[in-house]
Amino acid sequence: MLAFLPGLLTGLSLIIAIGAQNAFVIRQGLTRKYVLMTVLVCLVSDIVLMAAGVAGLGVLILQVSWLLEVLRWFGVAYLVWFAYGSVKSAFKNDALKTEGEHSGTRKQVLLSVLAITWLNPHVYLDTVILVGSIANTFKANAWFFGLGAMAGSVLWFFGLGFGAKAASGIMSNPKFWKVLDLVIAAVMVTIAGLLAFYRFS
Repeated sequence: MLAFLPGLLTGLSLIIAIGAQNAFVIRQGLTRKYVLMTVLVCLVSDIVLMAAGVAGLGVLILQVSWLLEVLRWFGVAYLVWFAYGSVKSAFKNDALKTEGEHSGTRKQVLLSVLAITWLNPHVYLDTVILVGSIANTFKANAWFFGLGAMAGSVLWFFGLGFGAKAASGIMSNPKFWKVLDLVIAAVMVTIAGLLAFYRFS
Protein backbone atom coordinates (compact mmCIF):
# COMPACT_ATOMS: atom_id res chain seq x y z
CA MET A 1 0.00 0.00 0.00
CA LEU A 2 2.92 2.36 0.65
CA ALA A 3 3.75 2.11 -3.05
CA PHE A 4 0.20 1.64 -4.40
CA LEU A 5 -1.27 4.84 -2.92
CA PRO A 6 1.52 7.13 -4.20
CA GLY A 7 1.08 5.44 -7.57
CA LEU A 8 -2.66 6.09 -7.53
CA LEU A 9 -2.18 9.76 -6.63
CA THR A 10 0.61 10.20 -9.19
CA GLY A 11 -1.46 8.59 -11.93
CA LEU A 12 -4.45 10.82 -11.17
CA SER A 13 -2.36 13.97 -10.94
CA LEU A 14 -0.82 13.31 -14.36
CA ILE A 15 -4.07 12.71 -16.22
CA ILE A 16 -6.60 14.99 -14.49
CA ALA A 17 -5.43 18.09 -16.39
CA ILE A 18 -7.45 18.64 -19.55
CA GLY A 19 -5.19 17.40 -22.31
CA ALA A 20 -5.68 16.28 -25.88
CA GLN A 21 -6.74 12.78 -24.86
CA ASN A 22 -9.06 13.94 -22.08
CA ALA A 23 -10.63 16.55 -24.33
CA PHE A 24 -11.48 13.84 -26.85
CA VAL A 25 -12.99 11.62 -24.15
CA ILE A 26 -15.11 14.53 -22.87
CA ARG A 27 -16.37 15.36 -26.34
CA GLN A 28 -17.06 11.70 -27.14
CA GLY A 29 -18.93 11.30 -23.86
CA LEU A 30 -21.07 14.32 -24.68
CA THR A 31 -22.05 12.82 -28.03
CA ARG A 32 -23.06 9.56 -26.29
CA LYS A 33 -21.50 7.55 -29.11
CA TYR A 34 -18.84 4.82 -28.76
CA VAL A 35 -18.05 6.00 -25.23
CA LEU A 36 -17.06 2.57 -23.89
CA MET A 37 -14.77 1.90 -26.85
CA THR A 38 -13.11 5.31 -26.46
CA VAL A 39 -12.59 4.81 -22.73
CA LEU A 40 -11.20 1.29 -23.17
CA VAL A 41 -8.73 2.37 -25.87
CA CYS A 42 -7.40 5.18 -23.66
CA LEU A 43 -7.28 2.92 -20.63
CA VAL A 44 -5.54 -0.03 -22.31
CA SER A 45 -3.06 2.35 -23.96
CA ASP A 46 -2.23 3.93 -20.59
CA ILE A 47 -1.76 0.54 -18.95
CA VAL A 48 0.55 -0.68 -21.75
CA LEU A 49 2.65 2.50 -21.62
CA MET A 50 2.85 2.55 -17.83
CA ALA A 51 3.85 -1.11 -17.79
CA ALA A 52 6.62 -0.33 -20.28
CA GLY A 53 7.79 2.50 -18.06
CA VAL A 54 7.81 0.38 -14.90
CA ALA A 55 9.65 -2.35 -16.80
CA GLY A 56 12.51 0.11 -17.29
CA LEU A 57 11.83 1.78 -20.64
CA GLY A 58 11.35 5.15 -18.95
CA VAL A 59 14.78 4.96 -17.30
CA LEU A 60 16.35 3.90 -20.61
CA ILE A 61 14.79 6.79 -22.55
CA LEU A 62 16.01 9.27 -19.92
CA GLN A 63 19.56 8.22 -20.79
CA VAL A 64 19.12 9.05 -24.50
CA SER A 65 19.25 12.85 -24.48
CA TRP A 66 18.60 13.38 -28.19
CA LEU A 67 15.45 11.24 -28.10
CA LEU A 68 14.11 13.29 -25.21
CA GLU A 69 14.68 16.49 -27.17
CA VAL A 70 12.85 15.06 -30.19
CA LEU A 71 9.92 14.07 -27.95
CA ARG A 72 9.98 17.44 -26.23
CA TRP A 73 9.74 19.65 -29.32
CA PHE A 74 7.42 17.36 -31.23
CA GLY A 75 5.20 17.44 -28.15
CA VAL A 76 5.34 21.25 -27.97
CA ALA A 77 4.38 21.53 -31.64
CA TYR A 78 1.55 19.01 -31.22
CA LEU A 79 0.10 20.80 -28.19
CA VAL A 80 0.25 24.24 -29.84
CA TRP A 81 -1.45 22.83 -32.94
CA PHE A 82 -4.18 21.29 -30.78
CA ALA A 83 -4.64 24.60 -28.92
CA TYR A 84 -5.02 26.40 -32.27
CA GLY A 85 -7.70 23.92 -33.31
CA SER A 86 -9.57 24.44 -30.03
CA VAL A 87 -9.54 28.24 -30.39
CA LYS A 88 -10.70 27.93 -33.99
CA SER A 89 -13.58 25.61 -33.05
CA ALA A 90 -14.63 27.92 -30.19
CA PHE A 91 -15.65 30.54 -32.75
CA LYS A 92 -17.43 28.19 -35.16
CA ASN A 93 -21.09 27.84 -34.30
CA ASP A 94 -21.40 24.47 -36.00
CA ALA A 95 -18.65 23.09 -33.74
CA LEU A 96 -20.51 24.03 -30.58
CA LYS A 97 -23.25 21.43 -30.91
CA THR A 98 -23.12 17.99 -29.33
CA GLU A 99 -24.62 16.46 -32.44
CA GLY A 100 -21.91 15.66 -34.92
CA GLU A 101 -18.96 16.22 -32.55
CA HIS A 102 -16.71 13.19 -33.11
CA SER A 103 -19.86 11.27 -34.06
CA GLY A 104 -18.43 9.52 -37.12
CA THR A 105 -18.41 5.80 -37.70
CA ARG A 106 -16.97 3.36 -35.18
CA LYS A 107 -13.85 3.03 -37.34
CA GLN A 108 -13.37 6.80 -37.59
CA VAL A 109 -13.71 7.26 -33.82
CA LEU A 110 -11.34 4.34 -33.17
CA LEU A 111 -8.68 5.73 -35.51
CA SER A 112 -9.09 9.21 -33.98
CA VAL A 113 -8.66 8.05 -30.39
CA LEU A 114 -5.69 5.85 -31.34
CA ALA A 115 -4.01 8.77 -33.11
CA ILE A 116 -4.65 11.29 -30.36
CA THR A 117 -3.28 8.81 -27.82
CA TRP A 118 -0.27 7.23 -29.54
CA LEU A 119 0.85 10.24 -31.59
CA ASN A 120 0.91 12.57 -28.59
CA PRO A 121 4.46 12.69 -27.14
CA HIS A 122 3.14 14.17 -23.91
CA VAL A 123 1.44 10.83 -23.20
CA TYR A 124 4.82 9.10 -23.36
CA LEU A 125 6.40 11.69 -21.08
CA ASP A 126 3.67 11.17 -18.47
CA THR A 127 3.26 7.40 -18.61
CA VAL A 128 6.55 5.89 -19.76
CA ILE A 129 9.09 8.39 -18.45
CA LEU A 130 7.54 10.00 -15.36
CA VAL A 131 5.55 7.03 -14.03
CA GLY A 132 8.33 4.62 -15.00
CA SER A 133 11.06 6.70 -13.38
CA ILE A 134 9.14 7.30 -10.15
CA ALA A 135 8.04 3.65 -9.96
CA ASN A 136 11.62 2.44 -10.23
CA THR A 137 12.57 4.49 -7.15
CA PHE A 138 10.39 2.05 -5.17
CA LYS A 139 12.67 -0.79 -6.36
CA ALA A 140 11.07 -4.11 -5.29
CA ASN A 141 7.66 -2.42 -4.98
CA ALA A 142 7.83 -0.71 -8.39
CA TRP A 143 4.99 -2.78 -9.79
CA PHE A 144 2.72 -1.90 -6.85
CA PHE A 145 3.34 1.76 -7.68
CA GLY A 146 2.57 0.99 -11.33
CA LEU A 147 -0.65 -0.79 -10.40
CA GLY A 148 -1.68 2.25 -8.38
CA ALA A 149 -1.07 4.54 -11.35
CA MET A 150 -3.05 2.17 -13.58
CA ALA A 151 -5.93 2.18 -11.08
CA GLY A 152 -5.91 5.96 -11.33
CA SER A 153 -6.40 5.69 -15.09
CA VAL A 154 -9.31 3.26 -14.62
CA LEU A 155 -11.08 5.64 -12.23
CA TRP A 156 -10.39 8.72 -14.33
CA PHE A 157 -11.30 7.52 -17.82
CA PHE A 158 -14.49 5.74 -16.79
CA GLY A 159 -15.51 8.73 -14.65
CA LEU A 160 -14.65 11.20 -17.41
CA GLY A 161 -16.30 9.34 -20.29
CA PHE A 162 -19.50 8.28 -18.58
CA GLY A 163 -19.66 11.39 -16.37
CA ALA A 164 -19.69 13.54 -19.49
CA LYS A 165 -22.26 11.19 -21.04
CA ALA A 166 -24.54 11.53 -18.01
CA ALA A 167 -24.18 15.32 -18.02
CA SER A 168 -24.64 15.76 -21.75
CA GLY A 169 -28.09 17.29 -21.26
CA ILE A 170 -26.71 20.01 -18.99
CA MET A 171 -23.68 20.56 -21.21
CA SER A 172 -25.63 20.86 -24.45
CA ASN A 173 -25.68 24.66 -24.20
CA PRO A 174 -23.51 26.07 -27.05
CA LYS A 175 -21.81 28.43 -24.57
CA PHE A 176 -20.41 25.40 -22.76
CA TRP A 177 -18.56 24.29 -25.91
CA LYS A 178 -17.12 27.76 -26.42
CA VAL A 179 -15.83 27.92 -22.84
CA LEU A 180 -14.58 24.32 -22.95
CA ASP A 181 -12.63 24.90 -26.16
CA LEU A 182 -11.04 28.09 -24.82
CA VAL A 183 -10.11 26.41 -21.51
CA ILE A 184 -8.63 23.46 -23.40
CA ALA A 185 -6.62 25.83 -25.59
CA ALA A 186 -5.27 27.67 -22.53
CA VAL A 187 -4.28 24.41 -20.84
CA MET A 188 -2.62 23.11 -24.01
CA VAL A 189 -0.51 26.27 -24.37
CA THR A 190 0.43 26.09 -20.69
CA ILE A 191 1.49 22.44 -20.99
CA ALA A 192 3.45 23.26 -24.14
CA GLY A 193 5.30 26.03 -22.29
CA LEU A 194 6.08 23.78 -19.34
CA LEU A 195 7.25 21.03 -21.68
CA ALA A 196 9.49 23.44 -23.60
CA PHE A 197 11.31 24.59 -20.47
CA TYR A 198 11.16 21.41 -18.40
CA ARG A 199 14.56 20.13 -17.25
CA PHE A 200 14.67 16.34 -17.46
CA SER A 201 18.01 15.99 -15.70
